Amino acid sequence: MTPKNRYQNRIELLQGTLDLLILQTLQWGPRHGYGISNAIRANSGSVLQVDTGSLYPALHRLERSGWIAAEWKVSENSQRVRVYRLTAAGRKHLAAERSRWERLSVAIGGILNPAKRESEA
Repeated sequence: MTPKNRYQNRIELLQGTLDLLILQTLQWGPRHGYGISNAIRANSGSVLQVDTGSLYPALHRLERSGWIAAEWKVSENSQRVRVYRLTAAGRKHLAAERSRWERLSVAIGGILNPAKRESEA
């Protein structure tokens, strides 16, 4: 595998993870970008923080894919904000991605804790 391919795989993994987090956050209800970022930070115990340079390209990518939809609204402090919501296709994609993530987590857990895995067998 060339260094360029490794870098591309890393980008796809990071994008896929961020996409999953955004879709999960929107399952809790429509939010504007800042609200999505805050929800990810708050629900991860401030471990995960998404900067705007990553968040907005991901939101645009998800919108182009048809997994989220957006509309302009006026916020509580009278500013125009773009509010994102999960679409039916997005819910279906989220379910598939959650399942894939759970399988991956179990597989990694089996590698990190082989003794636990052997005791369950």
